Amino acid sequence: SFMGMVIWGLPNFGPFDRIIVTAGAPFVPEPLKDQLKPGGLMVIPVGDTNNQVMTTVKKQNDSKIQNTEHGDFIFVPLLDNKAWG
Repeated sequence: SFMGMVIWGLPNFGPFDRIIVTAGAPFVPEPLKDQLKPGGLMVIPVGDTNNQVMTTVKKQNDSKIQNTEHGDFIFVPLLDNKAWG
Protein backbone atom coordinates (compact mmCIF):
# COMPACT_ATOMS: atom_id res chain seq x y z
CA SER A 1 0.00 0.00 0.00
CA PHE A 2 1.09 3.57 -0.69
CA MET A 3 0.27 6.98 0.77
CA GLY A 4 0.81 10.42 -0.70
CA MET A 5 -0.68 12.73 -3.33
CA VAL A 6 -3.27 10.24 -4.49
CA ILE A 7 -4.67 12.61 -7.10
CA TRP A 8 -1.68 11.76 -9.33
CA GLY A 9 -1.82 8.04 -8.60
CA LEU A 10 1.21 5.81 -9.07
CA PRO A 11 1.89 5.80 -12.81
CA ASN A 12 5.19 3.93 -12.42
CA PHE A 13 3.37 0.99 -10.78
CA GLY A 14 0.16 0.82 -12.88
CA PRO A 15 -2.01 -0.01 -14.58
CA PHE A 16 -4.13 -1.38 -11.74
CA ASP A 17 -7.01 -3.87 -11.51
CA ARG A 18 -8.45 -2.01 -8.52
CA ILE A 19 -8.04 1.44 -6.95
CA ILE A 20 -9.68 2.57 -3.70
CA VAL A 21 -9.60 6.22 -2.64
CA THR A 22 -10.38 6.86 1.04
CA ALA A 23 -10.72 10.65 0.90
CA GLY A 24 -13.33 12.84 -0.79
CA ALA A 25 -12.50 14.38 -4.16
CA PRO A 26 -14.35 17.13 -6.06
CA PHE A 27 -14.13 14.99 -9.23
CA VAL A 28 -12.63 11.69 -10.38
CA PRO A 29 -8.99 12.55 -11.21
CA GLU A 30 -8.07 11.78 -14.83
CA PRO A 31 -4.65 10.32 -13.84
CA LEU A 32 -6.44 7.69 -11.73
CA LYS A 33 -8.81 6.79 -14.59
CA ASP A 34 -5.80 6.50 -16.89
CA GLN A 35 -4.12 4.08 -14.47
CA LEU A 36 -7.01 1.60 -14.43
CA LYS A 37 -6.59 -1.52 -16.57
CA PRO A 38 -9.38 -2.31 -19.01
CA GLY A 39 -11.93 -4.12 -16.84
CA GLY A 40 -10.52 -2.31 -13.76
CA LEU A 41 -12.60 -0.81 -10.98
CA MET A 42 -12.10 2.24 -8.75
CA VAL A 43 -14.12 3.24 -5.67
CA ILE A 44 -13.98 6.95 -4.78
CA PRO A 45 -16.15 9.42 -2.82
CA VAL A 46 -16.89 12.39 -5.14
CA GLY A 47 -18.40 15.75 -4.16
CA ASP A 48 -17.78 18.89 -2.13
CA THR A 49 -16.30 19.07 1.37
CA ASN A 50 -19.70 18.61 3.04
CA ASN A 51 -21.11 15.73 1.00
CA GLN A 52 -19.74 13.14 -1.37
CA VAL A 53 -21.37 10.38 -3.39
CA MET A 54 -19.67 6.99 -3.23
CA THR A 55 -18.84 6.28 -6.85
CA THR A 56 -17.54 3.21 -8.63
CA VAL A 57 -15.61 3.88 -11.81
CA LYS A 58 -15.28 0.95 -14.20
CA LYS A 59 -13.02 1.04 -17.22
CA GLN A 60 -14.70 -1.09 -19.86
CA ASN A 61 -12.63 -3.42 -22.05
CA ASP A 62 -12.92 -0.79 -24.83
CA SER A 63 -11.44 1.77 -22.32
CA LYS A 64 -14.72 3.71 -21.99
CA ILE A 65 -15.47 4.83 -18.43
CA GLN A 66 -18.72 3.95 -16.65
CA ASN A 67 -19.59 5.64 -13.31
CA THR A 68 -22.16 4.24 -10.86
CA GLU A 69 -23.28 6.19 -7.79
CA HIS A 70 -24.01 4.46 -4.46
CA GLY A 71 -25.33 7.09 -2.05
CA ASP A 72 -24.17 10.00 0.08
CA PHE A 73 -21.18 9.98 2.44
CA ILE A 74 -18.79 12.42 4.11
CA PHE A 75 -15.03 11.77 3.94
CA VAL A 76 -12.00 13.90 4.73
CA PRO A 77 -10.92 15.89 1.64
CA LEU A 78 -8.28 14.70 -0.79
CA LEU A 79 -5.20 16.86 -0.24
CA ASP A 80 -4.27 18.82 -3.35
CA ASN A 81 -4.35 22.60 -3.71
CA LYS A 82 -5.33 22.35 -7.37
CA ALA A 83 -8.26 20.00 -6.79
CA TRP A 84 -10.14 22.20 -4.32
CA GLY A 85 -9.09 25.57 -5.81
